[in-house]
Amino acid sequence: MIKKLAFSIVILLAVIMFLFPDKSSSQEMEPRNYSSIPIRMNALALTYAYTNGNIITQGSTPIKDLELTSSTVGIGYLRSFGLFGKLCKLHAAVPFVFLSGTAQYKGNDTAGTRTGFGDSRIKLIMNILGTPALLPKDFMKFKEEFVLGTSIVISVPTGLYYDDKLINLGSNRWGFKPEVGMSYNKGPFFFELFTGIWMFTKNSEYLKTNSVTQDPLFALQFNVSYFFPSKIWFAVNSTYVTGGETKVNGIVQNNLQKNFNLGLTLSVPINNNNSIKANFSSGVATRAGGDFTSLNVTYQYIWF
Repeated sequence: MIKKLAFSIVILLAVIMFLFPDKSSSQEMEPRNYSSIPIRMNALALTYAYTNGNIITQGSTPIKDLELTSSTVGIGYLRSFGLFGKLCKLHAAVPFVFLSGTAQYKGNDTAGTRTGFGDSRIKLIMNILGTPALLPKDFMKFKEEFVLGTSIVISVPTGLYYDDKLINLGSNRWGFKPEVGMSYNKGPFFFELFTGIWMFTKNSEYLKTNSVTQDPLFALQFNVSYFFPSKIWFAVNSTYVTGGETKVNGIVQNNLQKNFNLGLTLSVPINNNNSIKANFSSGVATRAGGDFTSLNVTYQYIWF
C-alpha cells in the first residue's frame, strides 16, 4: 500500500511538470521593468509568492482533479549603473519553494510535496532610448517620456534536482529570454509593452538516461500604470504566452501552451528607502496549462 501511494505521488507531480512546464518563467507580471532610476542605486527585495490552481489534464490520463499549491520565498538584489551613457540594471534572485499537489489517481485520492531551492534568475536591462545614465542629483530634474529598452533573463539550474526522480523543483537546464520593452508616459499614466521569447537547453538527465526538450515560448505583456501624487502607483497587467511544447526522447507531449492572464499591481512607498508592492493575477483563458491564481508581496529597501 505504501509503495502504491508513493508511486501515485510521483506520477501526480510528474504530470504537473510535463503538462505545465515553467509556468513561473513564462507568465511573469512585472510592470515598470524599464522605468527610469538613477545610477549607483542598490535595492534589496524580499518576496513571498502564493500560487494555487487546477492543472488541465488530457482525457486519457489516469489523474483527475489535479490541483497545485506553491509558496515561494525569494531574495533579490538590483544594482543600476551606466554603460555608454545608457541606464543599465543588473538583477539577481534566488527562490525557495514549498510545493504540494492533490489529485485522484485511478479513482483514489493522493497527494505529494517538494521543498527546496528553485532555479535562480539573472536579468540584465539596458534602456536604449529615453533614459540616460543620471546621478541622483541630476535625476531629480529628469522627466521620463518614451523609453525603449532591451533585456536578457538567464535561468540558472541551481534548483533541487535528482536525476533518478520524476519530480524536481529545479529544471536541470538553462533558460534564456531576450526581450524588448517600450514605455510611454502621458501625465500620471504609463503605458508599457514587453515582448520576449524563452529558449531552453536540453535536460539530458531525466530519469538518468532520457532527455527532455522544450520549444521556444513566446511571451507578450501589456501594462497600464497610474501614479498618484503621493508616489503610490497602481497597474493593470496582462500577459499572453504561446508555444513551449515539450518532447521526451523526441516524442511530442501535446502540451502546447496558449495562456492569457490578467493582474493588478499596487506599490506603496513607506519612506525614501522602503516600499511594499503587491501583485495579484489570475488565468483568464488556458490551454494545456492551468487556471492559476497568484499573489505576490515584495518588501524593497534601496540605498546609494
